[in-house]
Amino acid sequence: MSNDDSDRALAVVTGSGAGIGLAIAQRLLASGWRVAGLDIGPAATDHPAYRHVAVDLCDPLATRAACAALQDAGALVHAAGILRVGTLEQLAPADGLRMWTLHVDAATRLAQALMPAMAGRGAGRVVLVGSRVAQGMPGRSQYAATKAALVAMARSWAAEFAARGVTVNVVSPAATQTGMLSDPARAASLPRLPPIGRLIQPPEIAALVDFLLKPEAAAITGQDIAICGGASLPR
Repeated sequence: MSNDDSDRALAVVTGSGAGIGLAIAQRLLASGWRVAGLDIGPAATDHPAYRHVAVDLCDPLATRAACAALQDAGALVHAAGILRVGTLEQLAPADGLRMWTLHVDAATRLAQALMPAMAGRGAGRVVLVGSRVAQGMPGRSQYAATKAALVAMARSWAAEFAARGVTVNVVSPAATQTGMLSDPARAASLPRLPPIGRLIQPPEIAALVDFLLKPEAAAITGQDIAICGGASLPR
């Protein structure tokens, strides 16, 4: 890493190996951040200011060890996620537990590990990637529950840390064009196109996350911001 790269602020981005997380990591690198990408899979980014950390975020000890070397982080973006679908009669408890562990428990462990240091410096940004599905959708109850929990946690943490210079927000996309769409596990529950007639694109989500990490967004905290393509409009 060059001397110029070492002067960049550090953002921790989970799920950086694909989809929304990858788009966010690349956008932040282009905006001048150093990025530590936490993902269970291999690196998908080759950049002098990018550091890949292979970690299973469902493993508490491994997550804690990864965060120990990232205490200078000025931002945390939790984009890692999985989707399992099924009606009430079809729900598998193991699927629900896996989603809860990755979406909610991992977010809590990451925040506990990184936010106090941000607050100690008087500045920090946390963005959790949620979902429009958090408002409820047939066949997605377990997934929706985990994403709704992110909003409740973000608002609670935002209230706790607002006076300490750390903002916490949720970005909630509608159906997004990622590899998750081709996952056989969701074949029985196809995505719904929003009124704009197309899927949300990962770079559109990354652009909003990038803004929320900027100094100009210091007054935005505790919010759930939808990128929905009109899906939230009354019809």
